[in-house]
Amino acid sequence: MDSRRGRSIEVDFFRGIVLIVIVLDHIPGSTLSHLMLHAYALCDSAEVFVFLGGYASAAAYTAVLASRGEHAAKMRFVKRCWEIYRAYLLTAILTLVSGAVLALLHLNRPMVELTGWPPFAIQPLRQALDIALLRRQPYLSSVLPMYVIFALCVPFAVPLARRSWLSALILSVVIWAFARPLAALFSIDDVADWAFNPFAWQLMFVLGILCRVQPIGERFHASRTAHWLTRAAVVAVLSFAIVKLFVLTQPLPGALKQNLSVDRVINFVVIAWVAAQFVRMGSIAWLAQRLPAVVTVGRTGLVCFVTGTLVSLIVDTATPHTFHGFRGVLIGLGGDLVAIGAVLMIARGWNDWKGHQPGAAANGAGYG
Repeated sequence: MDSRRGRSIEVDFFRGIVLIVIVLDHIPGSTLSHLMLHAYALCDSAEVFVFLGGYASAAAYTAVLASRGEHAAKMRFVKRCWEIYRAYLLTAILTLVSGAVLALLHLNRPMVELTGWPPFAIQPLRQALDIALLRRQPYLSSVLPMYVIFALCVPFAVPLARRSWLSALILSVVIWAFARPLAALFSIDDVADWAFNPFAWQLMFVLGILCRVQPIGERFHASRTAHWLTRAAVVAVLSFAIVKLFVLTQPLPGALKQNLSVDRVINFVVIAWVAAQFVRMGSIAWLAQRLPAVVTVGRTGLVCFVTGTLVSLIVDTATPHTFHGFRGVLIGLGGDLVAIGAVLMIARGWNDWKGHQPGAAANGAGYG
């Protein structure tokens, strides 16, 4: 990826794919979700999403820094923090309203429980306060609170990474190593409350920042060492896939994902290295140019994430769960296609609307 460009079509493409996958992964009856990353690796789309978030944030910060100065770059991410917080509240409200409607109509009881509506109905004021203070996040909104924290940290993390990649990496690894006691100190160590420990997941975000501001040079990529690393990474990816498919066949404890276990980090890093080689060869750009609708999803990330919550809830409720075997696979596939189509249309509609807004060209370098 060329660090000199305002945006990277490869990053937007990957983000678009990940946002679609997130929607599919949260449709219990999905057929395509069985073919996604989590089925063949110990990591999943969450690592990719957070990593790309760090990359895109570093790109946005450096772009504003170069054109308008340090103060403007810092204020951009203060504003971004508020935008993400509002998106979090909207996602939480949409999730709770969806749960209330489903409960009223006596539909999809498992999804009603997931939305968090039952406890909210019992203690609405207490639950609303907990949600506003980030102590409890309904369903899919759970990933956004840590992005609020990350947005505030960008003006400190990016300059540090630009000055010394080693210092930034060491600091991030130390925080990740002490993630559990830090979470306990701030009372966010309960999976039911914080699905993602921000002290752990900042490592993925920082890795994304480092890849943007301190990219590996082409000279190293062309070296014999890099070729051996690529071969080792391919072997590692295949080994992790075999372990996932034939050894760890049962769902793993949620705490491993919440606290970003070391095996998830290693699995992601080797996958990312292999993916980077396809980027270098131009394969991802070639694919992205032929799937512009997916790129548009990546460029309207926050909107697609929020609305994707509703899409997954609606599709799951509308999809019959009484069929099994081949018929069940076809019904699940039909629901998947409807969900993908809905996300693509939302992204296109929002992109077209934003394109007609005053100042759209000036804000084009920002990452949504």
